[in-house]
Amino acid sequence: MNDVAQAVRLARVDLTLVFRNRTAFVNAVLLPLLIAGALASNGVGEGTAGIPGTQYVMTGMMAFILVFATFMNLAGFYTSRREEMVLKRLLGGPATRTAILGGSALGATAVYLGQVIILCVLMSAAMGTSAPADILLLLLAALLGAAFFSLLAMAVSGLSSTGEMAQIATLPVVLLLVGGSPVMLPPEMLPPALRTAIEFLPMTPIVETMRTAYLGLDYIGAGHEPLGPLERWGAALPSLGLLAVWIAVAALLARAFFRWDPRRG
Repeated sequence: MNDVAQAVRLARVDLTLVFRNRTAFVNAVLLPLLIAGALASNGVGEGTAGIPGTQYVMTGMMAFILVFATFMNLAGFYTSRREEMVLKRLLGGPATRTAILGGSALGATAVYLGQVIILCVLMSAAMGTSAPADILLLLLAALLGAAFFSLLAMAVSGLSSTGEMAQIATLPVVLLLVGGSPVMLPPEMLPPALRTAIEFLPMTPIVETMRTAYLGLDYIGAGHEPLGPLERWGAALPSLGLLAVWIAVAALLARAFFRWDPRRG
């Protein structure tokens, strides 16, 4: 419980810094929303199964913006704090390692959840959609996705010498994970071999679970049929299981590569 209290305290400090720093605020908070809005306005026609392209893309954007606050910015944040000896100084206080790293991840996750809420409101106001069909499933997918990218950010941080290099190092990962997932294009539009391969990338279960949770349709299976509450969770279980495996992999990478001591000097 002490770790949780310390993590919350550190998260509040990080959030204060983000909202006071104009550059960090734009990059972590505003830019993802602007990109999501721009891409959604150029939706993929009728989307899939008769769903308007804007709705299809916007629900994909809920997963896409994960890479900003909880991956790209967090990787740079961890690296900069390490090189400036901030992490070492925090270790000298009452906070444990778990609380220090978890506090930053918690702050980034709070930013992301706020962005998801804004996207939901925009979808309802601008597109006339209803509220998410399954808020709990949507929240679970968001939290698991944030956990995966936060852990991956720790691993990338350990391999980078500066905050700027850490953010650059995330770009190939982002291109692979986002480009190889059904964020904007329905899987039916991809070649069969490629479609099979991307099913196992970590972004795919995040996208499909969040889309199913919001629209209440079976986007994980092939039918795209309306689902009841229990059916939605049943359809999501394979994707949630795959995502849990990827979280375990990311945790192993973070444990192997994250470092507390500066790489320079």
